[in-house]
Amino acid sequence: MRENSFVLTIAVFIGMIGGFGAVGIQYLIHEFQLLFWGGEFNMDTITNVSIVFRILIPTAGGIFVGLIIQYIAREAKGHGVPEVMEAIIMHNGIIRPRVVFAKLIASAITIASGGSVGREGPVVQIGSAAGSTIGQLFRVNAKRMRTFVACGAASGIAAAFNAPVAGALFAVEVILGDFAVPQFSAVVISSVMATVISRTYLGDYPAFEVPEYQLGSPLELIFYVILGFLAAGVALLFIRVLYRSEEFFDKKKWPEPVKAGLGGLGIGLIGIVFPQIYGVGYDTITGALNNTIVWQIALALVFIKIVATSLSLGSGGSGGVFAPSLFLGAMLGSFFGSLLSQLFPDLNISPGAYALVAMGGVVAAATHGPIAAILIIFEMSGDYKIMLPLMITCIIATVLAMKLREESIYTLKLKLRGINIFGGRELNVLKKLKVHDVYRKSVEIIRESDPFPNILEKMASSQHNYFYVVDKSIKIIGSVSLNEIRRTILDYDHLKNLLIASDIMNPKVISVHPDDNLDEVMKTFGHHNLDELPVVTKSNGDEILGSIWQHDVIETYNKQIFLRDMSGELGGGIKQTIQKKIVPVIDKYYLVDLEAPNVFIGKTLQELDLRSQFGADVLLIKKETEKGVIQTIQPGADYIIEMGDGLLVFGEKALLEKLEKI
Repeated sequence: MRENSFVLTIAVFIGMIGGFGAVGIQYLIHEFQLLFWGGEFNMDTITNVSIVFRILIPTAGGIFVGLIIQYIAREAKGHGVPEVMEAIIMHNGIIRPRVVFAKLIASAITIASGGSVGREGPVVQIGSAAGSTIGQLFRVNAKRMRTFVACGAASGIAAAFNAPVAGALFAVEVILGDFAVPQFSAVVISSVMATVISRTYLGDYPAFEVPEYQLGSPLELIFYVILGFLAAGVALLFIRVLYRSEEFFDKKKWPEPVKAGLGGLGIGLIGIVFPQIYGVGYDTITGALNNTIVWQIALALVFIKIVATSLSLGSGGSGGVFAPSLFLGAMLGSFFGSLLSQLFPDLNISPGAYALVAMGGVVAAATHGPIAAILIIFEMSGDYKIMLPLMITCIIATVLAMKLREESIYTLKLKLRGINIFGGRELNVLKKLKVHDVYRKSVEIIRESDPFPNILEKMASSQHNYFYVVDKSIKIIGSVSLNEIRRTILDYDHLKNLLIASDIMNPKVISVHPDDNLDEVMKTFGHHNLDELPVVTKSNGDEILGSIWQHDVIETYNKQIFLRDMSGELGGGIKQTIQKKIVPVIDKYYLVDLEAPNVFIGKTLQELDLRSQFGADVLLIKKETEKGVIQTIQPGADYIIEMGDGLLVFGEKALLEKLEKI
C-alpha cells in the first residue's frame, strides 16, 4: 500500500479497538458494580448497603487492584495519560500489549468498587496501547507509531463522550501537544470509527442530560469571566493535592496492595457521609446540570471530591482524572450559579448553565487543553448558544492556570520523572545519552611548568582548541586557549623566556563527568560559550580522561534523531542488507549485516559499547529458528549476544569496516 492508504486502513482498526475498549470497560464496570453492590450503582443502592460494606468494598477493590499493579503491569497504576505521553516522548510510542488488559481490569474494579476516578483516562491508555501494539506488529517507524498511539487516544475520548471531533483534537492538543500532525486525517478516522462502535452498542446519547441554555442578560458574561478565575483555582488546587498524595504514598515502602487498600479504606470512610464521591459521579453531575443540588452540598463536594480522587489515585488506584475534573467543574458552577441567582434574581440565572460551563473551565485549566474542553462540552450539549460563555471561561481558566503553573495535571508527572515535555522528544534524546558515549580519549595536556615557546609549538600542530594544565598529581588546574595567548603574543620576545603555563593559564575550568547527560553538556557549552570541555573523573578528583566537543554532541544528536525515525521500519533495508551485506543510507552512514564475532559471544551490548569504540549502533538482531525462519529482535542494552546472531549495524563506513575485521 501507499503511505496514506496503509495508515488510514490501520486507523480504522485502531478506532474499532478503541471503541470496543470504551464499550468493554463500561460493561465490566456495570458487571462488577452488580457483583459488589448487589444492584444498579446509584444513590438508592449505595445508601441501602450497610456502613460496614460501604467501607469494605472499596478497601477490597483497592487491594485487588494493587495486586494487578504489582504483579502484572505497573503502567496500570494512576490516570494513564502521562504514561501514554511518556511512551510517545521517550520510547517512540512503544507500550506493552499487556497494559491493555491490565488497565481494563484494574480501572473497572477501581471504579466499580467506589474509587473516585474516571473511566476516560483508562480508555485513552487502552486505545493508545492498542495502537502501539498494532504499530509494533507491523514494525512501523517512530512517526507512524506516534500517529497510531494518537489514533488510539482519540478513539478512547470519542467513544467515552460520544464526541468524535473533541476526541481527535484531544489527541493532538493534549497527548501529542502538536497540531501539525502529518497524519491528522488518520486520527479523525479513528475517532469517528470509535464513535460509530460506541453508538452501536451504547446508543446515540450524550454523556450527560444537558438542559437548554439561555443567556438571561449580557451582564452574565462578566460572571463567566469570574467563573474562569474560579475554575483555574479549583484546577490548581486539584493538581496540588493530587501530587501531594502521590508523593506521600510513593515515599512509603509498603506493598502496592497495602497502599491501594488503605486508599480504598479512606474512600469508604468518606463515602459514609458523602456517597456522591463513589465512582465516576455522572449521576451527581447530571443533578448539578438540572439544578437539583443544594449549593452548600455542591461547595462541599468540590473539596471532598479533590481529597477523594487524590486518595484513590495517590494510593495506587487505576482510573482517570478527566471525569473528576468534570465533577469539580459541575459542583463549582452549580454553587456559583446558585449564589448568583440569589444575589441577582432579576437576571433569571440558571445554575445548570454555570455548572456546564465550569465543567469545561476546570478541564481546560487542569489539562491545558482549552480547545478539546470547549468541543467536548459543545458536543455534549449540542447547543451553539453555550459557545460564547464557554470560550470565555475556558480560555481565561487555561491562561491563568498556565501562568501560575507551567505543567498540566498530565505533564507534571513527567516533569517529576525528569522528562521535559516542553522541550520535545528530541531534547530527551540527549538526556538518555551520556558523556562516556561521545567523548574523545584524545586530549592535549601540558604541565604547569612548561615554558611559553613549547606551548605555542604544541598549539600550532594540534587540532585541539584547548590545552589543559595539570599539576604533579596529573589533576587539572587550568586551561590555555587562544584567548590566553592573545594577551601575551605582542610581548612575545620579552616574555618567551619568562612565562610558564601556570602564568598564562585560566584557572577557572568548566569540566564534565562521564555519567553526565548530553542535555546538560549542551547547556554548559552554550552558557560558557565553549566548544570543547574536559572530561574528568568523579572518584579521583579532577583526573582528566579526555575531552568532549560540541561538534560531536551535535552529530550524535542528529544521528539519534535519524535512528529514531528509521529503526522501527527496516523491512526493505533488511532485505537489501542480507543481499548486499552493506547498504548506503545517508551521507557517510551505512547499514551493515555481519555475524556476531566470537569475542562478542556472551556479552551484553552495554558491555561491548560499540558506540564509543566504533561509532556503531546495533539496530536489530537476526536469529534463525529451527525451521529456518529469520526472526528480528530490537535489542536493549542488556541483550546478551549468542552464537549465530546476525547483527544489523548502523554507522560510518570506515568504522564499520574495522568492526567487520574483528
